[in-house]
Amino acid sequence: MSHAKEDYTENSVIAKSARSEKIDEIERNIAHYIFHITERLFLIVILIMTICGVAVEIYHMYIVKIIGLPDILLMFLYIEVVGMVSVYYSDRRSVFVYPIFIAITALTRLIILQGKETAPESVLFESIAILLLSLSAIVIVRMSRD
Repeated sequence: MSHAKEDYTENSVIAKSARSEKIDEIERNIAHYIFHITERLFLIVILIMTICGVAVEIYHMYIVKIIGLPDILLMFLYIEVVGMVSVYYSDRRSVFVYPIFIAITALTRLIILQGKETAPESVLFESIAILLLSLSAIVIVRMSRD
């Protein structure tokens, strides 16, 4: 009789373990779905904010009636953000490279707009940062191919 009781206890433990694993899997799936939806909502918010930023810049250029180099370079940054959202939906492997491209574009804009009064060390450090970002982009692209 004790042998039957041991079998019942062992089967009960196995059944509870199986139910627990099933519940864990369901919880993981629900959490994954919630994170996925949240991520998509944030991407839509980022895209809307970027489009609003472009509209404000274009309106500002229209009011001032001047289009300067800073405005053009800022438009490139906006294009990079839109491109990053687009790449996220089309090719998930390249997602990590686009923020690096945006950083490179922002640093380039900073170097161009600083003027001649800027300390040479600052330009050197910013250039080194662009070089490091470029190298990291190359590494990421090569690793994603493998």
